[in-house]
Amino acid sequence: MRNKLALILLALCAHAGAQQNTVQLWPDGAPGSEKRHNEAEKVDNTYVSNVHDPSLTVVRANPRHANGAAVVIVPGGGHRMLVFQNEGMVAARSLNRSGVTAFVLKYRLARDPGSSYSITDDAAADLRRAVRWVRAHAAEYGVDPHRLGVMGFSAGGELVSLVADNPEPAPPARQDAIDKQSARPDFQILVYPGPLGVPAKAVQSAPPAFIVAGSVDKCCAPPALGLYQQLVGAGVSAELHLYADTDHAFNMGQRSERLSDVHWPDRLADWLGDGGWLIPHNGQAPLGVPAPTPAP
Repeated sequence: MRNKLALILLALCAHAGAQQNTVQLWPDGAPGSEKRHNEAEKVDNTYVSNVHDPSLTVVRANPRHANGAAVVIVPGGGHRMLVFQNEGMVAARSLNRSGVTAFVLKYRLARDPGSSYSITDDAAADLRRAVRWVRAHAAEYGVDPHRLGVMGFSAGGELVSLVADNPEPAPPARQDAIDKQSARPDFQILVYPGPLGVPAKAVQSAPPAFIVAGSVDKCCAPPALGLYQQLVGAGVSAELHLYADTDHAFNMGQRSERLSDVHWPDRLADWLGDGGWLIPHNGQAPLGVPAPTPAP
């Protein structure tokens, strides 16, 4: 019996390993970070810092119900660290249950002590590169490049808004084949997003949005509401949930005793289904959603 149990555990571990791997977005070092290429990250409990090689941890949906939708997840942490488990891997597993393949981003941190990085230049560039990377490798991971969303928590939500709702800066000087892909996501999910990036400056071309925050979150309820109003005013499809008596950082609901907070991921799953993101469309965007334009 013990031998059989050991074999079962080994098989489960092997399956989990096969469903998850990590890739560097720039194998030769990120632009401007080449001198710190391959420098070790710092991990304190489940928080990650000292990120100089932006990467994606790929968390595949079970092949039995994977539907081709994909989401790049951007953890928060005040741009000082990454809340990698609670706002990254937990979110990935939640999306997996809806058949969505997740890509959890580690990005350069502008407020990490001693950092020389910028939120708008470096961290946002990491997210744009992540979107392009997933599109370039879509066939490899069985995902639809026209059903690729971004999901950001707090500081990560700021990056989502900078990329999805604001103009893209001039192309980088150092380019490769991946940079030819569009960095515009097909849909956006903002979870108690920070204020940077709102008001948005390119809201007319923004993708559909799902926004969630706590009603007493002094930091992030105002930008969540403000962005929602901008999107709706511009005719962009958007859904907003502001939960009563809820503050910041309730993650995927696991840090709250309120039933509405615990179940907010179900509302996200409903929104994804209603928007057609969970249904294959023969390589096309869902009806009524413009496809992203190629990079210049």
